[in-house]
Amino acid sequence: MNRIWDFVKAWADGLSLMIETLLRALGRRSRQLKNLASGGDEEQNDLPTGKRLSGEKPRALLFSVASHNLKMENTKRKIKALALLSGGLDSMLAVKVLQEQGIGVTGLVFSSCFFDARQAQEAAKTLGVDLLIEDFSKKHLELVKNPPHGYGKNMNPCIDCHALMFRLAGEIMRQEKFDLVATGEVLGERPMSQNKQSLGLIEKESGLAGYLLRPLSAKLLAPTISEQEGLVDRNRLLAISGRQRTPQMELAKKYGIKNYPTPSGGCLLTVAEFSQKLKELLDKYPQATSDDALLLKQGRQLWQGDIKFVVGRDHQENLTLEKLARAGDLLARAKNVPGPTVLVRSYRGKKPDRMGIESQIKEYLVKYNSKARDREVKVEWLSG
Repeated sequence: MNRIWDFVKAWADGLSLMIETLLRALGRRSRQLKNLASGGDEEQNDLPTGKRLSGEKPRALLFSVASHNLKMENTKRKIKALALLSGGLDSMLAVKVLQEQGIGVTGLVFSSCFFDARQAQEAAKTLGVDLLIEDFSKKHLELVKNPPHGYGKNMNPCIDCHALMFRLAGEIMRQEKFDLVATGEVLGERPMSQNKQSLGLIEKESGLAGYLLRPLSAKLLAPTISEQEGLVDRNRLLAISGRQRTPQMELAKKYGIKNYPTPSGGCLLTVAEFSQKLKELLDKYPQATSDDALLLKQGRQLWQGDIKFVVGRDHQENLTLEKLARAGDLLARAKNVPGPTVLVRSYRGKKPDRMGIESQIKEYLVKYNSKARDREVKVEWLSG
């Protein structure tokens, strides 16, 4: 009987030791995995006595990839963000917030008939990031003609414009294998396009639901997929809102950003005078192309029925008008007096008749040139 009891006791002791050893091994494995997840390279406790084995690789590295969770996989590669970079302070700060987390950022700017990429190019140099420039003039103009969500104060369809930009950014994100798209939008900064409802609508219609990160206001918005999966540390994102610029100014000082444009937007569609010119063009000629829109930025715009006369205001505009002239346009200037160049474009579908418009051109060459007052002006035809 005693032998049986001794056997049972020995068996129980052996089982207890086995369980203790297993638990200790599991504890070591847990510490190793936590160390990997935090990116550390500390020596591992690998002996029951607590003695450290210096220089050995953690055993977790010998396991298959399936043994690692998603966050540990993310620590092994550089996270890539595609950031819309207008060149304004908000977009620059959004890039800085991501760079602070070690995320690789590439800038993306769109150019059209109504805004260009110059500010973004300067900002990219300041931030030290690569910049992709996408000209979407044709798509943008067609959107401006008939925006599903209407216009702002002038001819600016901000909600639809942002949705189009983000949709195209999403295509680039997938093609170039970026992890997310980021933007410098601030909740409540612009009443029409940056309220919570509009931000959600833009995200949905762009097809970027869950992938569009707004670092400056992220803590006031629902977590994105990149935050949920540990690609971006939500705790290090911001909670800026409203039209007060003080938080952004303080961040600019922190990051050493000294040169940035005023928050005017840089889009001609927000300018009342330009919007009126565009509206007049589209009323007279709904089929207007990007060439017609570009011409609106030059000279004095004067209509006579369906014929437009564009009078240069200085030497540079004169040169630009010559470059913008297309087949069917007429170019003229005074032959005997230095002064403006006049571009004539007909929207009747046929080329303007020289004889029929020469007297009108003479009138403009005198009216908009003080040197030609009280002089007989002779017209010189440069083209057509």
